[in-house]
Amino acid sequence: MKRVLVITYYWPPSGGAGVQRWLKFTKYLPGFGWQPVVYTPENPEAPVDDPSLLMDIHDRTEVIKRRIWEPYDLYKRFIGMGSGDRINAGFLSENQKSEKREGISVWIRGNLFIPDARRFWINPSARFLGKYLRDHPVDAIISTGPPHSMHLIAQKLKKQYNIPWIADFRDPWTEIDFYDQLRLTPRSDRKHRTQEGSVLREADRVVVIGKSMAERFSMAHPVTPVVIPNGYDEADFGAEQQPSDGKFSIVHVGAMNRDRNHPAFWEGIAELVGEDPWLAENLRIKLVGKLDLSVHGSISDNGLGDVVEVTPYLPHDRIIPLLRSASVLYLPINNTPNAKSIQTGKLFEYLAAGRPILGTGPTDGDAAVILKECGAGEMVGFPDKELLKAVLKRWAGLERKGELQVEPTGTERYSRRNLTAILSAQLDQVTGG
Repeated sequence: MKRVLVITYYWPPSGGAGVQRWLKFTKYLPGFGWQPVVYTPENPEAPVDDPSLLMDIHDRTEVIKRRIWEPYDLYKRFIGMGSGDRINAGFLSENQKSEKREGISVWIRGNLFIPDARRFWINPSARFLGKYLRDHPVDAIISTGPPHSMHLIAQKLKKQYNIPWIADFRDPWTEIDFYDQLRLTPRSDRKHRTQEGSVLREADRVVVIGKSMAERFSMAHPVTPVVIPNGYDEADFGAEQQPSDGKFSIVHVGAMNRDRNHPAFWEGIAELVGEDPWLAENLRIKLVGKLDLSVHGSISDNGLGDVVEVTPYLPHDRIIPLLRSASVLYLPINNTPNAKSIQTGKLFEYLAAGRPILGTGPTDGDAAVILKECGAGEMVGFPDKELLKAVLKRWAGLERKGELQVEPTGTERYSRRNLTAILSAQLDQVTGG
């Protein structure tokens, strides 16, 4: 087998969306002639833990873990968090914080820790991996970000050993949805953009998750990225549909920050409950994952506390049955400048679950295109409360008659095994194999 070094911050037993992509790629790469060697922190600052994901690590995968130092203990003390509290991604705030202290900490994060708080792991990792590679050579290197410090480790190894390198972007760098919230000085912004440009130029191949992201990269840099989207693992889904709980249940899994908290959704739900006695009795909204304070506020402001069930986190192996038993799967897209290019990882597991998907976001964005191509549901514009109500009212009527079904087509292109075939072809190309 050829060997590929995968540099990733997120790895089991850490849980959450950042783990899935490369856990699943490495699961299937040995079937295409590539043995993964995963380099990852021993003590990462992960938002959640999910030991169930350890079962998906292929027995041919070599995992190398090294300790990392991150400034998060200082950050937690500064803003009043406990040492055992978890830091959430995407500016999700579960508790009220001092706005002044939070603003100072965001400025420090954006301007002193470039490209991110894992920057202190770059040089030690490059030195360690340099020694490792001399005795244990690999045929290719893959880095995946964010955090984009992983790309800078790979970049150093590429320069020193001239090993073919693929840079994988699960999210953009300077166009990520919270970039404008980092309070960057002009000098810091230039440094971010300079580092981003050097990674895109020097990598032998750039991989991104969607068409719009590829187009935006190509407009700003002399690069033509390869699109390999996120997907779903067929092995996670049984053949039989899960039985319903007897309610009209709208399910959302994953973190919901303030950019995914859309007023029109909650207002529309509240009006439907007030207008339709059957929905008032049978509607259940199930939210699984961390919620921003603003989400709790929206639920309370719209008087929906009795119909909303909140579960802070579930292991991945318990998520799939929940998806398959839902009446409707809710897919809110971040209401940010890059909304058209956002494809949340949950979209593809929603597709595999085979239940109607209600999206709120750009009706001409990447996620909307996928929903339409697969015939899997409806994307409603951010402010379009009336259309949202009409869709849900129609689906609720079908649910009452036991006729609420969708039959998505073409979803096999998003299976993890088929996506790994595309990745392995890219590896073969950059290594001349």
